[in-house]
Amino acid sequence: MKGLNMSRVPSFRKLLRTSKIKLDNKLKNKQYKQQSAAKKYRKEQKKLRQAVRDAVCKKPFPLEDYKKKHVGKSEKREEEEEDEALPLDMMDEDDLKLMEDLARKASFLTRDISSNEPVHIKKRKRESVIEKYEKIPRRVNTEPEKELIHLLPIKDKGGIIPQTMEKPVPDVAEDEEEEDTEEMEVAEDFNEEPPPVLTPEEMAAQRKIKLQERKMHIAALASAILSDPENNIKKLKELRAMLMEQDPNVAVIVRKLVMVSLMEVFKDIAPSYKIRPLTEAEKATKVKKETQKLREFEEGLVSQYKFYLENLEQTIKDWKQRKLKKSNVVSLKAYKGLAEIAVKCLCELLVALPHFNFHNNIIVLIVPLMNDTSKKISELCCEAVKKLFKQDKLGFASLGVVKVVSGLVKGRNYNVRPEVLKVFLHLRIKEVELKKDSEDIAPKKKFMTFKEKRKHLSRMQRKWKKAEEKLERELLEAEASESKEKKLKLHTETLNIVFLTYFRILKRAQKSPLLPAVLEGLAKFAHLINVEFFDDLLIVLHSLIASDDLSYRESLHCILSAFQILSGQGDVLNIDPMKFYTHLYKTLFSLHAGGTNDDIGIVLQCLDVMLAKRRKQVSQQRALAFMKRLSTLALHVLPHSSIGILATNRILMQTFPKMDLLLDNESQGSGVYLSELDEPEHCNAQNTALWELHLLQRHYHPTVQKFAAHLAVGAPAEGSGALSLDLSRRPATELFEAYNMKGMTFNPPVPSVTPRRKVTPFLTMGCTNLSFICYVQILAHSIWLSALCTFSVKYFLTGVR
Repeated sequence: MKGLNMSRVPSFRKLLRTSKIKLDNKLKNKQYKQQSAAKKYRKEQKKLRQAVRDAVCKKPFPLEDYKKKHVGKSEKREEEEEDEALPLDMMDEDDLKLMEDLARKASFLTRDISSNEPVHIKKRKRESVIEKYEKIPRRVNTEPEKELIHLLPIKDKGGIIPQTMEKPVPDVAEDEEEEDTEEMEVAEDFNEEPPPVLTPEEMAAQRKIKLQERKMHIAALASAILSDPENNIKKLKELRAMLMEQDPNVAVIVRKLVMVSLMEVFKDIAPSYKIRPLTEAEKATKVKKETQKLREFEEGLVSQYKFYLENLEQTIKDWKQRKLKKSNVVSLKAYKGLAEIAVKCLCELLVALPHFNFHNNIIVLIVPLMNDTSKKISELCCEAVKKLFKQDKLGFASLGVVKVVSGLVKGRNYNVRPEVLKVFLHLRIKEVELKKDSEDIAPKKKFMTFKEKRKHLSRMQRKWKKAEEKLERELLEAEASESKEKKLKLHTETLNIVFLTYFRILKRAQKSPLLPAVLEGLAKFAHLINVEFFDDLLIVLHSLIASDDLSYRESLHCILSAFQILSGQGDVLNIDPMKFYTHLYKTLFSLHAGGTNDDIGIVLQCLDVMLAKRRKQVSQQRALAFMKRLSTLALHVLPHSSIGILATNRILMQTFPKMDLLLDNESQGSGVYLSELDEPEHCNAQNTALWELHLLQRHYHPTVQKFAAHLAVGAPAEGSGALSLDLSRRPATELFEAYNMKGMTFNPPVPSVTPRRKVTPFLTMGCTNLSFICYVQILAHSIWLSALCTFSVKYFLTGVR
């Protein structure tokens, strides 16, 4: 018996030869077979139970409703059956009763009497489920074979004794119970009680509590990340997961708060350098714990920053496509608010992190939104790009934005908003690389050669010189500042793309609404254009002015662009811009104190470039005509514009000789002054006088009075009629901005005066300071009532009630 048991159990030596993997595989196969057999057995039992239930519930069909299955047999056979069938009235009562009893039985109904086939064949084909079940041989419920687990053997004096243990078999009854209780669970779902209905006050209170909890959680996560970014970098993922808030009551506000919080967190913890991915060699190299910790922090930061930007981009896309999520947590109307916050976060990151990763991706997202139909989003993006241009000292970020803007304008076939091109005016480009040697632009620091050192220095001096040069090289490498040569190259490439965009619009889309922005940009950067393009550009500008399709503002920009070109490198060109002078002289009377008053600043820039900087090319007759027309214009505009115009006249009077002819009543030469003529050279301006200065000396603005009195005495640089240093040293454009009267307020403010005498009823009857000022300014626009207005203002200021 002992030997028999030992033969069944494998020996220890055999166990050692058998690998562990093989034993595990055998064990898994055996378990799988047992589970499959048990599952199959359960399915069969379930089918049998269902068959029994169906057989019990089944009722026999009555005889008259029975339908023969063999409908498709021939009509001849049916006729034979009718002939063979006996009429019921010829049958005995006993036979008829027997037929009725047989008809009530199911076996009689299902049997085809007319068939000649043996009865047992039909029974085999139409066996019921119950009969089939009864024919299944009964099996004795034997216990399943016990599975053994081989343990470590024991060695004693008698030899090696193998150890085994029975493996527990998983309980199969649990699966059956689960199947039986499925129907019960479905029934219970319908019997669940609906949630209690809350009043609006209770819902508001519950929402307030939830929102406060979310705010505290966001604040806790953000403060933990800011306090120790390297150790708490994993909490960024937890905070970012709140962007998918699913509670519809607080989803919109929580998502907005998380967007802004993440934006501020990334602005604070992002390093001042770009994080590059590690190479395979760097990953395989063993490093210190601190270095490894820093690498993990940088990798986690970049990945979370990337996912955050993707979430912002998806939010904007969902709003643009008017697309709802499947969960419908956030309504379609709320998506606009989420998209605005997402755009604002992207704009902040664009300005704050121009050096960090994925900055070009942010540019690609922001630039198309500058042309968005939503005015708020378009303004947000334009302002962000302007800020980026103003603070970009090197030029990398500006170059990236200009490339994307140029591609956008070309891709949309120049059908974009003018504000998209106006951002170019905020570029910080003052110098570009012209056709010169790079060494002349950025001379490099030269070090002494070995021969020079040997010739001029001793051994100790050479040693010190070598250490000093090495230190200087290291300092230059450690400095974060870019060389002037590299900066000029970036600015040159940026400006080339800007001019390429401008020239495309001038050539192909002259009637586009982008033309004013193009002309304004050319006016600012025209002095940086290469000389090769001057002739073609001037021809285009002159053709635009001659076409009479431009507004007065666009024509002013054309004139300014042309003279910016001629005032820089264009001095060497032999071009007579007389047509531009004539056009400006004709356009001056298009300006007034209404909506065109703000364009006086452009006129002052044009006059500075056309007359002051080109004084050698301007004739005396032309200067006299401009001075007379400007003095007349000063009576039609607001005070700060009058100050700028009079400051320009002062420069003309000091720059050109014999301008004091206009201060004398006697005529000089033949002819009569023709004020309506648009040719400055032929209007005989020397035969008129500046009578406008006498009216302007009685102007209600004190600074206008000072300038008019100063010009009336010949604009002396010293003496009693000279201006103060504050007014004499400031250019006309700066004075125009300094004395701007925005909001209908005096600039400088009027000092308070104590009342001395009573005011007449005409001035006191329901008249406030502001309304009276408005009334006076309206009167001041008329030339002939200017003296009366000045008298009224003085009277009002000295006798305030």
